[in-house]
Amino acid sequence: MVNVLYANDKPGAYPDSYYAATADLLEPFAPLQGEKTADICIVGAGYSGLSAALHLSQRGYDVVLLDAHRVGWGASGRNGGQVSSGQRVDQDALIKMVGKDTARKLWQISLDAKALVAQLIGVLQIECDYRAGILHPNHKANYRDETKAYIDLLHTEYGYDAARFIPKDEMRSLLATEAYYDGWYDPDGYHLHPLRYALGLARGCDAAGVTIFERSEVVDIKPGGKVQVKTKEGEVRADHVILAGNGYLGTLNARVANRAIPINNYIIATEPLSEETAKRLIANDAAVADSKFVINYYRISDDRRLLFGGRESYRYRFPSDIKSYVRQAML
Repeated sequence: MVNVLYANDKPGAYPDSYYAATADLLEPFAPLQGEKTADICIVGAGYSGLSAALHLSQRGYDVVLLDAHRVGWGASGRNGGQVSSGQRVDQDALIKMVGKDTARKLWQISLDAKALVAQLIGVLQIECDYRAGILHPNHKANYRDETKAYIDLLHTEYGYDAARFIPKDEMRSLLATEAYYDGWYDPDGYHLHPLRYALGLARGCDAAGVTIFERSEVVDIKPGGKVQVKTKEGEVRADHVILAGNGYLGTLNARVANRAIPINNYIIATEPLSEETAKRLIANDAAVADSKFVINYYRISDDRRLLFGGRESYRYRFPSDIKSYVRQAML
């Protein structure tokens, strides 16, 4: 089995990306060496691991946080930066899948998550290019009625009056492309620099007393009265363990490993654009996530680059030329 921790990246280093190049990186935390004890050991220092560590430490728990590379190294530090309302599946589809009550709970989870991220940015004073608005354009004309019905559902069933249908003429005035028809706008969604946000959480964890070890890949976990979390050079004995490695857990949990497949998506950045050009491309400075199954998603950065995400691959290794792979979709 391919170890995805090292299939595409250098050990202990952030990928050579726009995000890493524009973030105020932290001094590396030392690797784990020897034996440590803790109330809780968390494996994976992405958003889930960092947030769990921060909140548990604030409640008085002794927390050790381990990462095979660096804090925010994985998807948390290299995603599209969009903080949206709702889940990956829209509410009308969720109602059919799981019923109204569970669909409503899933919707509320998304609103709570948006509020929590905004709260953490404020409390921890994280400078991460936080800006409001997400635009959802339709790439097919026959999506119009479905979109209108969805906006009506959000208004009447969920009381989410912020959502607004965008007709074709207005959509063409907001985005400099004829690839779309109409769509909808969520002014209460927002977008940010994902790695800066992760690093801000890490600073908050460090200040709250979380013990962070980087370059400390977990190679084995042994249950018991005290769970033994082993790395190549050390071991943490803890009362509880949180697995927050997402797709990078590998064989640490067989149930997860047997149900995980690689779905890789890619982002490229243009050169800095003039203020006029940036404003013409996305007039209201919103992030964009279109209606395609393999979506195109993009936004303007704080230094006025177009950050464009699109296309997917389903192999463990990335394409050799990501720029060419995504550039055609962007153009």
